[in-house]
Amino acid sequence: MGLSVHQRLVSPPVKRPYRVVVAKPGLDGHDRGAKVIARALRDAGFEVIYTGLHQTADQVVQAVIQEDADAVGLSLLSGAHLTLVPRVIDGLRELGRDDVLVLVGGIIPEADIPVLKEMGVAEVFTPGAPLPAIGAWLGEALDEREDGAVA
Repeated sequence: MGLSVHQRLVSPPVKRPYRVVVAKPGLDGHDRGAKVIARALRDAGFEVIYTGLHQTADQVVQAVIQEDADAVGLSLLSGAHLTLVPRVIDGLRELGRDDVLVLVGGIIPEADIPVLKEMGVAEVFTPGAPLPAIGAWLGEALDEREDGAVA
């Protein structure tokens, strides 16, 4: 027996309503994917803040700080991921928020994924990643972080 449409589109519930900033750093003007991810995460129980297009790395970091976010999802299609992602990660570290999970999504060459992870990216999602899998992964990762902070 197959899953209903609703069951296929919704991730399992999370321990608490985590806050996630979804951002489009750089000059890339395409945000449909970021909006789809933002809606999927919201539907999965996350509090989602979407920053809009053309954000600098500093603006993304400030949004994370101001919103007291648990995670930031960076959507990049422009090929500038190896420049922009480290700026966000470094900015978060400088402000004492290296606990924020950094996710990257978009057009990311396979060879760049290990490089991004070495920089501190928690996970990379490329086109075709199932929306429920993204929400489930993020919820589990944040739940694990939460459990580790309590211990």
